[in-house]
Amino acid sequence: MQLKALGVQLGDNVRIEGKPVVSMAPDSEIVIGARCVLCSDSRYTALGINHPVVLRTLRPDARINIKEDAGISGATICAAIEINIGSHVLLGANVTIADTDFHSLKANDRRYNKNPHDIAASPVNIADNVFIGTGAFILKGVNIGANSIIGAGSILVHDVPANVIAAGNPAKVIGNIP
Repeated sequence: MQLKALGVQLGDNVRIEGKPVVSMAPDSEIVIGARCVLCSDSRYTALGINHPVVLRTLRPDARINIKEDAGISGATICAAIEINIGSHVLLGANVTIADTDFHSLKANDRRYNKNPHDIAASPVNIADNVFIGTGAFILKGVNIGANSIIGAGSILVHDVPANVIAAGNPAKVIGNIP
């Protein structure tokens, strides 16, 4: 499988529909657990997707860890430090998860990012059984508790506890999981 040739660690029975985009910084790691599905082709998901799954580590020692039975449709996952996605997590079409701001706050350094460690980054952790609706953005430092649902188009900049529904921009808790 092509992902293994790039250095991605794959669990048993990972299913890949279409061709994901993968790039890894030196000494970084991407781990995809058993029975995960990565959908990069609109023919295999009801809503369709705007682009293939993108998995990208940006710095040495960065890590993306996706546990077993996750389903990912056209999502972008970029880690400068670490992104952890629990088991049975579903990422709706075109979700973006990033643990970094990508650019410096300093005006003179924004374009060329002369020192990547000057760019703010903080790990993202998504617990088991979370569903993230289409087009949501999960930004640096966010932790999402088990079983929670994130509404379509939401932008998460703060933690979300377990067993709740959160939505909006910025996302806030709007209900509990029955």
